[in-house]
Amino acid sequence: MTIATDQSKTKAEVKTEQWMRMYRRMVMIREFEQQVNELYTRALMPGLAHLYIGEEAVAVGICEALRRDDYITSTHRGHGHCVAKGASPDRMFAELLGKEAGYCRGKGGSMHIADPATGNLGANAIVGGSAGIATGAALSSKRLGTGKVAVCFFGEGALGQGVLYEVMNLAALWRLPVIYVCENNLYTEYTHYSETTAGDILARGTAFGVQAESVDGQDVRAVYATAHRLVERARKGEGPAFLVCETYRYTGHHVGDINREYYRSKQEEQEWKTKRDPIKNFSQWLVEQKFSDQGKLKQIQEEVRAEMKAAVEFAIAAPYPAVDQVDQDVYA
Repeated sequence: MTIATDQSKTKAEVKTEQWMRMYRRMVMIREFEQQVNELYTRALMPGLAHLYIGEEAVAVGICEALRRDDYITSTHRGHGHCVAKGASPDRMFAELLGKEAGYCRGKGGSMHIADPATGNLGANAIVGGSAGIATGAALSSKRLGTGKVAVCFFGEGALGQGVLYEVMNLAALWRLPVIYVCENNLYTEYTHYSETTAGDILARGTAFGVQAESVDGQDVRAVYATAHRLVERARKGEGPAFLVCETYRYTGHHVGDINREYYRSKQEEQEWKTKRDPIKNFSQWLVEQKFSDQGKLKQIQEEVRAEMKAAVEFAIAAPYPAVDQVDQDVYA
């Protein structure tokens, strides 16, 4: 029997490591968001946050298909994208609490985290506001020949924003390496998307001659497989893609949206949580396929929970920016 080393691992071992890395990242996102909600309820976090719980498979599946230096742009519901792309939870929590150790020195907050070191060009509180940034990054990649791909995450609410169609038109004309990822979690704030979005969503991509596909956003393996194919297609110069991920947010539009029965039922929420939970279903598959066992998965959960609690403690103890920094790192 040959013992595999770091230089000579079998394909099965590499695949196992990948699946387990993806599982850990999904658990990290969920635990991070649960800690965010606790910070809000304890009145330790200024402002609001928009939780990504329930959508973890989208961010992880897509970012797993990217290189570290590939670009992403994010949204007001962007913590999951940041974690999936490799951001450090302690600096993210520090940013949420307005501390100097945060990614934007405490001046960006929940909806404006950026981490250029991991290719994260930033979240954006403006719906659809990062579409131009991602497309511009893709243009620079093509002009400079870097081989980088840009991914633009946005919710289905952005389908009503004109800028999205302007940049998709240019991306198609110039065959830019950009993937437009629509996270359709069914609700545009407090309204079902069917009441705000007319026609066929996929047709918005095909109208520009853009490769348009949809995928079950609760299945991380399906998301990864589709994203990997579209990313490699873009990297080879075959142009942009439009990917619709059907998903669901378990919590409210933001942390203060507690009573949601006036726009969706508890039964609907419960069905998604019990039947289509991305972490639960992926963990069951990992055990069935013998990539892991319940003991290892529980150990990962405990490790991640401890990591997140330590990250929160770091952020709480971190100092605020000095008063004389009030006019620094601020752009208009």
